[in-house]
Amino acid sequence: MESINAKYVSQKVSKTRWRPVSHSHLQQPDIFATGSWDNEDNKISFWSIGSHTNSAVDDGFEGDPLLLCENKHVGDVLDLQFLDQDKIVTASSTGAVTIFRHHQNSQTISVSHHWERAHHYPCDNAPCTGVVCSSPEIVSVGEDGRIIIFRADQEGVIRVIENADSSTIHAVTYLRTTEILTVNSIGQLKMWDFRQQSNSPSQILSLSGDRVPLHCVDKHPNQQHIVTTGGQDGMLCVWDVRQGNAPISLMEAHSAELWEVRFHPTNPDHLFTCSEDGSLLHWETTSQSEMPSFLQGGRNSSMISRSAMAPAGGNSSLISTWLSGDSSKRRLETTHMLPSQTLSVNSLDVLGQCLVCGTDGEAIFVNRQVPV
Repeated sequence: MESINAKYVSQKVSKTRWRPVSHSHLQQPDIFATGSWDNEDNKISFWSIGSHTNSAVDDGFEGDPLLLCENKHVGDVLDLQFLDQDKIVTASSTGAVTIFRHHQNSQTISVSHHWERAHHYPCDNAPCTGVVCSSPEIVSVGEDGRIIIFRADQEGVIRVIENADSSTIHAVTYLRTTEILTVNSIGQLKMWDFRQQSNSPSQILSLSGDRVPLHCVDKHPNQQHIVTTGGQDGMLCVWDVRQGNAPISLMEAHSAELWEVRFHPTNPDHLFTCSEDGSLLHWETTSQSEMPSFLQGGRNSSMISRSAMAPAGGNSSLISTWLSGDSSKRRLETTHMLPSQTLSVNSLDVLGQCLVCGTDGEAIFVNRQVPV
C-alpha cells in the first residue's frame, strides 16, 4: 500500500478518468479528471501527478495529486469520458450532455458544447447515466431508456433511439466502431448496430433467474467478443457475445453494488473492480500451463469461480483465460488495492502502471506502481 497517495478533496467523487496518452510514446499518464456528486455545488476537476516544479503551489506531499483547475458542473457527474487530449464529456443527473475543454496553457476550463435535457421525461429531467466517445462521435444513455448519438463538431443530435429500453440504461461501451453494448436495470446486456436503421437491438443477453440490475460494462481490449459486467449484487460476470445469451462465468466479487469494472487496456489478463462495499480489487487470471510450478499448488486464490462450462467449438488458439469455463485450468488471483474503508469506491481508471479511484469518503487514491 506504500505506493498509494490519498488526496482528500472535500467532495464526494463520482468519476475518475486518466487523460489518454499518446501510443507513440511509452510514457505513463500524468493528468486525470474527476467529477463529483451529491454536493451543493458539483465540479469537474483536472489533476496532475507529474513532477511539480513550482514549489509555490506544491504545498502537498511529494506525489500528491495537484489540482490544476476546476469548473462548476450543474447536477451530479454520472459519467465522464475523454473525447481527446483536451476535451472531456460529462453525463449529468439533469439529463444534459456537456463537452468541456481543458486549456492546458492557461489551466482553465470552458464549455465547448452543451446539450441541455438531452435525456428527459415528458414533464421532468431524466438523468443521463452514461457516455462513451469515439471522436468525434459521442453516444449517451439515460434513465429514460433513450440512446442518443451526437457529434462533437455538430450542434444538433445525429440520431435518437427513443424507446431503446423500457428500464433504466446504466452504462454503455463501444464493441466495434459501429456497434455498442448497453446494460440495464433488469439484468440485460444489449448489442446495437448503428449500420441498421432499426431501433431494436441486434442481440440481447441476460442473466437467468433474478433480474439483477447491471451497473457497468467493459469489453476486452483485444478480443471484442469478451465482455465483463458488474451487478447490483456485487457479482462479476464474463460474457462471450458470440455464444448463447448467458454469461460464461459468474464470480462473487463484492458484497454490495459493483460500480465499475475495467480491463487493463494493454494487459487484459488484469481486471479491476470497485464497489459500494468500500473495496477496489485487482484480478489477475493465468492459465495453469503458464504458471510457475510453485504457484500451482496451494490455496492462493481468494475467489472461487462459479463457471458454466466453456462453449464447445471455439477452435481459436487465442482462447482467453477469462473464458476458461473449467476453473481447474485457470487461476484467479485477487488483491485488495486500498486500505480498509467503509464508504463506497465509486469509480476507477487504469492506464499503464497508474490507477486512480474516487470515493464517497471524499478521497482520491492514486497508485503509480500497479503490478501489471
